[in-house]
Amino acid sequence: MKRQKKFQWIALKISLLILVIFILQVIFPQVTESFSLVSSEIASRPWLLLTSIFLHGSIVHLLYNMFALFLFGSLLEKHVGSARFIFIFLFTGIIASIAAAFFYPASLGASGAIYGIIGALVVLKPFMLVWAFGVPMPMIIAGILWGLIDFAGFSSYLSGLPSGIANAAHLAGIFSGVFLGLILRNYLRWQKLKRRGLARKYAYHEERMKRIERKVGI
Repeated sequence: MKRQKKFQWIALKISLLILVIFILQVIFPQVTESFSLVSSEIASRPWLLLTSIFLHGSIVHLLYNMFALFLFGSLLEKHVGSARFIFIFLFTGIIASIAAAFFYPASLGASGAIYGIIGALVVLKPFMLVWAFGVPMPMIIAGILWGLIDFAGFSSYLSGLPSGIANAAHLAGIFSGVFLGLILRNYLRWQKLKRRGLARKYAYHEERMKRIERKVGI
């Protein structure tokens, strides 16, 4: 029997890392200036697409994101494993940063990556109940509502009414998360079918050996 890997609490560890980075931001303001996403500097400093994910602009921004990252991140990590969770977090976060660079002069925060986690959960655990908007609801309904809110915010931005929120990054995050979730769901199903197939073959050979043993009187 395959030994189950120990849960590594990666979502919690990333949250604590972001908290430490925020403390450094407060003590050394140049951290924010040096590593936040400045769209005009991406060509010369492409790593800003990654580093900006770990920065936050205020304590409220930080606490909201860390709560969501720990909650939804832990749920996703338990379902897909730590390595896949890290990939989803970083991939969707970078995609969100790229989207933000197209529409905003500067941005920072883990929101895009968190929306990526939500998008993946919408596909992988659509009927899991979560607490959103003050009431419990299926994950797929919560994801759709969050997406609609950001779509409305992005539409207002395009109409000349900026909300101060990087809605384009949120939408890019959730859609890239859904994309990865679809790929991963199909892969996990294939793995499950493969394991079942091997189990059936093993059971068949076991039964065959027992019949042979009965015939020879063992």
